[in-house]
Amino acid sequence: MNAEIFAALAQLEKERGIPQTYMVEKITQALVAAYKKDKDGYTDNVFVDVQDNKMSMYVQKEVVEEVFSPATEISLDEARKITARAELGDLVNVDVQTKDFGRIAAQTAKQVIIQGIREAERGMVFESFSSKEHEILTGTVLRIENSGDMTIRIGTGSDKTDALMKASERVAGEEFKEGDTIRVYVVEVRRNNRGPQVIVSRTHPGLVKRLFELNVPEIENGLVEVKSIAREAGSRTKIAVCATEENIDAVGACVGPRGGRVGAVVDELRGEKIDIVVWSDEPEQFVASALAPADVESVTVLPGMAKACRVIVPDDQLSLAIGKEGQNARLAARLTGYKIDIKPVSQADEALPEAEEAPVEE
Repeated sequence: MNAEIFAALAQLEKERGIPQTYMVEKITQALVAAYKKDKDGYTDNVFVDVQDNKMSMYVQKEVVEEVFSPATEISLDEARKITARAELGDLVNVDVQTKDFGRIAAQTAKQVIIQGIREAERGMVFESFSSKEHEILTGTVLRIENSGDMTIRIGTGSDKTDALMKASERVAGEEFKEGDTIRVYVVEVRRNNRGPQVIVSRTHPGLVKRLFELNVPEIENGLVEVKSIAREAGSRTKIAVCATEENIDAVGACVGPRGGRVGAVVDELRGEKIDIVVWSDEPEQFVASALAPADVESVTVLPGMAKACRVIVPDDQLSLAIGKEGQNARLAARLTGYKIDIKPVSQADEALPEAEEAPVEE
């Protein structure tokens, strides 16, 4: 029986990746639980010994003249049947015949082992997908709830799990049906009672960043760095980039020959507009770039205010700088982290009203 057990554990480790040492520990727990069920009581003196692919179970008892507690005591005559040198007060290990366990005890042991396998598999799934946080994975849509939440099967081979994309993480206007292939961004991997839960998104700014990393070799090899992203998913994204070496055109690298690189990102985002701007550690320059495609006359950082600036644009550029429903200015504020007040040249001398603060997206 020992040979069969360890052969099964070796096969389990090969097929599912569950270490034999882990399962030996679970089997030990199962045998102790079964003993407790079978004997209906004390188990503090019960242990399992594993040596050279052999598993033995014992109950340790004290040698006494008269036995009052059979669970913990053994008579001298019985003890000497186990070891001839036994004396009063000694502790002897009495072999436990696990094959004599009753049906209920055996079922208890089985449940502990099955639970152990499930816990091990959940642990491996958690470790596997935790390493994939903030990455893009391809999956298959399994279910779409009435609420709009989607269940997506991600991973390959034996390394698969079901991920959740909440309705709030879906891009407005994107339609999917069960069986569709979809690329998603892994936001977080959580532990819960039912096993690991992988949270994925199509709206997260990180999706855009990873798509550029996949399509722009200069980002992957460190010649171009993505400094910040502001996104209104499904509509428009602004991304700020900079070169880490001289003579490299960061924006040109991201656009690619004939716009092929940025075009690939736009296609994946199903037509979402993308503005690529040059990042600068000079706030005046960065804010001016962030307001593209509008032309900017000047940017003044306001003293005494927390990261606020006043921007002057030509009169005919005002609506472009602000954007439809304020989107261009709003995204520029998120991209730079600055409050931005935009004025046309004709009103440049007016007093500055309080600028609205836009949250910074990381």
